[in-house]
Amino acid sequence: MPKLFLLFSHYITEEQFQDAKKTLNITDFVSLPKDLQQRFSNVPADLETIDEYLKPILDWIDEQCTDYNDYILVQGDFGATYFLVDYCKNMNYATPIYATTERKSIEEVQEDGSIKTQRIFKHKRFRLY
Repeated sequence: MPKLFLLFSHYITEEQFQDAKKTLNITDFVSLPKDLQQRFSNVPADLETIDEYLKPILDWIDEQCTDYNDYILVQGDFGATYFLVDYCKNMNYATPIYATTERKSIEEVQEDGSIKTQRIFKHKRFRLY
């Protein structure tokens, strides 16, 4: 049964967890180690390039994500996401996927005339990159 490696800026939701088990037949969910999770979730905006910054994550991918039958959920900083998805595809490693959401926006006019907007995101499915 395939594993799902989580390169995600936040935590996987219960709905995503259940969907991965059902639609992808995932039996094992593998998160980044804490230090790498911290790194992935906080890509510095002032770096000109991120190749070196992501090197420890690439090393982890090289060790953990080499089976093409597994999946790797990559979502976060746009540049880091592109870089890591491209790397996994070029190396023929775990299959990169992302989660799609349905977005709902609720606007409420406040007493002072301002508008308060609430955004609700609901998981819909996983999609291949």
